[in-house]
Amino acid sequence: MKILVMGLPGSGKTFLSKIVAEHYNIAHFEADVIRHLFCDWDFSIQGRRRQAIRMAKLTQLTDISICDFVCPKNEFIPFINPDFIIWMDTIEKGRYEDTNKLFEPPQRYDLRIKEWIGKNQLYSCLEDGNPGTMDILSFLKERLPKLVK
Repeated sequence: MKILVMGLPGSGKTFLSKIVAEHYNIAHFEADVIRHLFCDWDFSIQGRRRQAIRMAKLTQLTDISICDFVCPKNEFIPFINPDFIIWMDTIEKGRYEDTNKLFEPPQRYDLRIKEWIGKNQLYSCLEDGNPGTMDILSFLKERLPKLVK
């Protein structure tokens, strides 16, 4: 299972992804860490496409993973082929104007988070389920949507 958490820089992608990945003991691929590892800070369309392809290849290494990156163009989403998409729509503008101009709201998503999730709320929601990979679908489809409404 591949989970894509996408949205503008500063929308809370890494916050959500990191906590969920730790709780369920699944791989977390964060775009900035991957860019650092590859020493690739090219934010042109070609650089962003290259990053999407790189992220897609990494998610293929594990059965279950969370891929956390802006994913600014709808054409990049199929590279990852996510089973579940969380759109962090918590801010109107990110801190980088070039990304704001380029960003396309996803045409398809499974969960749209419009308001910031507090750490205590998220931990409380996670406590309702079992840690480990077996319960992640229940969390994504049942518990998390109740938290964000």
